[in-house]
Amino acid sequence: MIHNPKDAAGKDIHFPGAPTPDLEAIQASAVVAKRAVGIPFANPRGSWKAAWRTHGGQRCFFRSRWEANYAAYLEWLRSIGQIQSWEHEPHTFWFEGIRRGVVSYLPDFRVTNPNGSIEWHEVKGWMDARSKTTIARMAKYHPSEKLVVVAEKQYNEIKRKVSSIVPGWETT
Repeated sequence: MIHNPKDAAGKDIHFPGAPTPDLEAIQASAVVAKRAVGIPFANPRGSWKAAWRTHGGQRCFFRSRWEANYAAYLEWLRSIGQIQSWEHEPHTFWFEGIRRGVVSYLPDFRVTNPNGSIEWHEVKGWMDARSKTTIARMAKYHPSEKLVVVAEKQYNEIKRKVSSIVPGWETT
């Protein structure tokens, strides 16, 4: 359950983009409806583990355990001064003029470095054709934006080096 701050009249204050109890209820009912007709909510191999989690005081809906662990890693980097801040899915990039296929992109994380520069980080368990198209269009339509793709090799290297010291790292 989400506990929101209250205004002077005692009503909940909701922040743009913040999860609401209504959103959680809608997502939960969508999962139930999909399961009722045989559509799995998560990867049939059971490794996605999509769920609400909190890292660094940010409550976010992470679509996979890898994404949640990467958030824990970013929070750890922030706590030791290696990055200034991170945000989960704060901005959608649109590909102007594209009418079919991938028309927009919502990167997993915006990372602000200590010098103030911005990077966009994408955690990718596997690279399908749609993902390749998205990354190519991001480079073409937004060339000034730096995109860091954390693929399986990079994720496993991070996991090997720091999973035992990063608070909140999930193993199962």
